[in-house]
Amino acid sequence: MTNSLRPHPRTEAPPAPLPADGVPSPRPGTGAPAGTAPARVPGARPAGQRDAFFDNAKYLAIVLVAVGHVWEPLTDQSRTAEALYMVVYTFHMPAFIVISGYFSRGFDGSPKRIRRLVTGVAVPYIVFETAYSLFKRWADDDPAHPVSLLDPWYLTWFLVALFVWRLTTPLWRTVRWPLPIALAVAVLASVSPDIGDDLDLQRVLQFLPFFVAGLCMRPEHFRQVRRRAARVLSVPVFAAALALAYWAAPRMNSAWFYHRDSAQELGAPWWAGVVMTLALFGCSMVLTACFFAWVPGRTTWFTVLGAGTLYGYLLHGFLIKGSRFWDWYEPAWLHRPLGEVLVTLLAAALVTALCTPPVQRVFRFAMEPRMEWAFKRDAADPARERVGAKGPTAV
Repeated sequence: MTNSLRPHPRTEAPPAPLPADGVPSPRPGTGAPAGTAPARVPGARPAGQRDAFFDNAKYLAIVLVAVGHVWEPLTDQSRTAEALYMVVYTFHMPAFIVISGYFSRGFDGSPKRIRRLVTGVAVPYIVFETAYSLFKRWADDDPAHPVSLLDPWYLTWFLVALFVWRLTTPLWRTVRWPLPIALAVAVLASVSPDIGDDLDLQRVLQFLPFFVAGLCMRPEHFRQVRRRAARVLSVPVFAAALALAYWAAPRMNSAWFYHRDSAQELGAPWWAGVVMTLALFGCSMVLTACFFAWVPGRTTWFTVLGAGTLYGYLLHGFLIKGSRFWDWYEPAWLHRPLGEVLVTLLAAALVTALCTPPVQRVFRFAMEPRMEWAFKRDAADPARERVGAKGPTAV
């Protein structure tokens, strides 16, 4: 591991504050010197301005998450759909998690950070884990399905993982070789079938290296993958990935991409867990870099939706699961090329609508509750308020 991939808290720009929601949103950083135009690169933006690149990346990643979910029932009868599914699953969550790690660099365990972690991650987990469980009882006619906060169901695993990862951020910023250690943890998890399902720890541990990779990244790393040369190179890389996935589709168990089971639970020898964990990490990081290469850095019509990706992520799960419970995939025409394209477009439109500001306003009570009543007031707050009321002191 080179020094360029280690955290450098003293030489990089100050880490952006953590957002109120669970999925990181870029916050104001250090402004450009007076008289110069702000550089349009990640991590370098005028004060008060969100970074369009990360909002765009989050939106496009959540669209791919939704598209991947609607493709799953189509993969049994279409090798092409299976190949596309495997490619998307190689990088869509890793890209999301890398961004999460990048914007968690400022987590220091302070009371303010802990409050945000509770209100933006823990509370939405409790609300949506309960809501998903009750939905399954009703929609799937399964009254025995338990409401258990220890066994995340469907999409809520990400909130558990983000909570654990963010709590361990000070550790990863302290150790000398964070990424190799995180990879070693993931490898050990992949060969440990006794970990069990509590808190979906297999996913928490196997996806951990992507979060730590994000912690280790600096603005120049994003600058490098967004060069024209990287953008051009990403085209043959994606083409090769699709060709490889098309070959592997009938030969490989796609459950490897979920990172939720050990090698033994997938019917493979223990050493396959070591090989697949390292190989998939490499492939995922390469395709994630290719994905970032094509994310626009300018403000687009969907940039504003980047702030609502956690809303889209959690809310679209009800319709995805409902489509299985209510047999929406039974019509044969849905499994033909035109039907597959239509399903893809509908998924993209659905998750786009769920990321919009009106939806955010409706569900903010569950996703970003203020909850001042639940926390002790910071002793320094009255002093800050007095200073704010008097205004800045003249020099």
